[in-house]
Amino acid sequence: MSEFVICISNEGNPASLIVGKVYRRLPDPEAESHHMIRIIDEDLSEPDGYLYPASMFVPVELPEEVKRILATTGNR
Repeated sequence: MSEFVICISNEGNPASLIVGKVYRRLPDPEAESHHMIRIIDEDLSEPDGYLYPASMFVPVELPEEVKRILATTGNR
């Protein structure tokens, strides 16, 4: 499972998700069993993230240097 995903659809959630943006995927086996993933979106009010259909994202593997940068800049 990739730690990061790219949003490919924000249908129904244009204020919460940005198409083309990389988001950190939060572990949630229960959600994944229902084809959902948990991320922290643009609405930062929920620190535990929100559930979205997995079909709205594509997993992506990033170089270690990029992962470190995203971790230090507070990327979700």
